[in-house]
Amino acid sequence: MGTRHFLALFLVLLVLGFEVQAAYVPQADEPASPALLSQMQESLYRYWDSAKSTANDLYQKTYLPRVDEKIRDMYSKSTSAMTTYAGILTDQILTLLKGDQ
Repeated sequence: MGTRHFLALFLVLLVLGFEVQAAYVPQADEPASPALLSQMQESLYRYWDSAKSTANDLYQKTYLPRVDEKIRDMYSKSTSAMTTYAGILTDQILTLLKGDQ
């Protein structure tokens, strides 16, 4: 075996050794990653629950039936108007696309 073959074999084994070593290192770090992810997820859930309860408490403190009725009425009128205008717009677009027939 010549020196070139020995050198090529040595380089191939060296690269394979580094690949095996590199593939092993991330596997050791993987168990720590889900724990960190679950901690972050729990923290976000606690923050979200806290924000929801604070918003609900604030709503309960400032609840006014008359204002609530006005908001519901405005919502129903605006959705009715938007439905009408969306229908008109849809008809106009279909007329443009069909053309004169």
